Formats: sequence, C-alpha cells, structure tokens
Amino acid sequence: MSGAAVAGSAAPGASAAGAVLTLGESMALIRGDGVAGLEHLATARIETGGAEGNVAVGLTRLGVDATWLGRVGDDALGRRVAGELRGEGVHVVAIADPAAPTGLMIKNTPHAGRTAVTYYRAGSAGSRLSPADLDRVDFARFSLLHLTGIIPALSASARETAFAAVERARAAGCTISFDVNLRASLWRDEDPAPVLRSLAALADIVIAGDDEARLVTGSPSALDDPTALLAALRDLGPREAVVKRGPHGASASAGGEVVHQAAFAVPVVDTVGAGDAFTAAYLARRLEGAPLAEAVRVAAIAGAIACTHPSDWLGYARPADLAAFDAVDPVRR
Repeated sequence: MSGAAVAGSAAPGASAAGAVLTLGESMALIRGDGVAGLEHLATARIETGGAEGNVAVGLTRLGVDATWLGRVGDDALGRRVAGELRGEGVHVVAIADPAAPTGLMIKNTPHAGRTAVTYYRAGSAGSRLSPADLDRVDFARFSLLHLTGIIPALSASARETAFAAVERARAAGCTISFDVNLRASLWRDEDPAPVLRSLAALADIVIAGDDEARLVTGSPSALDDPTALLAALRDLGPREAVVKRGPHGASASAGGEVVHQAAFAVPVVDTVGAGDAFTAAYLARRLEGAPLAEAVRVAAIAGAIACTHPSDWLGYARPADLAAFDAVDPVRR
C-alpha cells in the first residue's frame, strides 16, 4: 500500500517521559450552522475531527507530548487535518495517500439538543492504514500507546495495524490504553465483540461506556452496577478500568481501589468529542502520577467542558480552564 510524503512533523527521536502515541483516522468535519436539517442549512464550517486525533489534542492542551499517526488523502482536506493537529502542538505523522481521499464527517443539529453525525469514510485514506506505516515512528520513545475500537472496524489492514501496534508497544515497554469507542455502523454485519474483547485483553488501561463494557465483557444488558462492570473489564486482563456513564458520571478501578465520580452539570451544546476529552484528561493525570480519584474527577470536568462547545475539539480544556471550572463567578477578568 503506497504512501506519498509525510505531511507534518514526526516527534523527535529522543525519549520523552510520558510521551503518548496514538493512531487512527482523523477526518475533515463539516459542521452545519444553526438548528436545521442539512437540506435546509445555508452555511457550515470546515473543521477536523476523529477520536484519536481528538485525544492527541486533549493531551497536548494539558501539557502532554502527543504524536498522532495516520493516513490522509493527498488533498486539501488531508493537509487541513495535518495542519490543524500540528497547530495544536501535536507531533503529526500524516502519510499522504495519493490513491484515496481524506475521510469526511458531517455534523448538524436537526433539533435543539440533538446532534446528527454522518460519515463518508468507506475507502478513505485513513482506512488504508497498514502495519508498514508503523515504521514511521520509534515506539521506544513513548511511554503510552493509545488505541480505540474504531481502528479495527475501518478495514482488514487497519485491524492488522492495531494489533501490530500493540505488539510493538509491548516490546518497547509502553503502557497500552484502549478506549472501546464502539461505532456500530462501521462493523456492518460483523459482531464487534470478539475483536474489541481481544484488544481490551491486551491493554493495561481500558476505557468504555457502560454499554460498551457490557458488550466487551458479555455482561447482561440489564447490569447497571458500575463496580461489577469494572470488575468484569479487569477480569479480561487490564490492570486499570474506567467506565464512562454519561450523565451518571464515571467510575474507575485500579489495584484494590474503586472510585465513583458524579457528573458535573453544564449547559450541553454538543456531546460529540466529550468522551475523547475525558479520556485525554484521565490519561494526562495518570501519566503525571495523580491518584485514581483525582484523575477521574479532572476527566469528568474536561468532558463537561467539552459538552459546552459545538466543535469536536476546539473547546477542549487547558489547565486554566480546569482550574477555573469551580469558580463562582463565570466571568474571567
């Protein structure tokens, strides 16, 4: 599978404590202005999005050295994806693929409080990720590899790449983080559970929504006890598990500790990307050595802040935003 020039810049070769590598598909994003169906909208904004790139942005905003690896089309949208990630301080290894276009997602608000997302990513450059692309980075310089369950759903070669990345990361002594991040439509008629369960079993840290945790562990659909879901996830092999429960908060388990964090009430504009903000903040705090309870609390704040912005990642928190979250006066002077 051919790849043209690398757009953006790779991370330096020297080892960096706490550095994170993530890989996957970042796409162009068309976000409709206003509340209406796409057939009625007059204007839209061009942005970028995609879970793994979102996490990389969230990490860099919180001071973590993050690298994103992926394929984009050798086109204007691919250059935009690479440029916007690079502009956020992410080390970008974007392989410009002349044989396929950059993936596209379209997001609009058909009714107040409801977001619709449509993907055009079949046969995209991002779906052509291959194990050979991993040669572009030195796994020895990273402390953590972060993957999601989106990658293995994109194509057979992308799935092979996800498992190959885990092998290389393990050989290099990296911690492996896996966010289940189920996209049911990408799996078509295939049962995603066996593949996602295999990746979860290979990870050190697993992050999942409650429905995703039930899918991966085979727990009964009626099971809503977060402590039991955490235990079921850890029984697969990870040393650390996190369950995101939306408006009900989040729970985490590591060692003999289990913590529960209530959700923070905010005016919700758009929840798309909030889970990635949560994941980035959680990993950032854990890489800093923060206690489990603090990491989950800060992650919940970051996720809440992301919900107040219509973009995938433009509204992600910086340290000052996290510090100001509990302020009584909402006006920063």
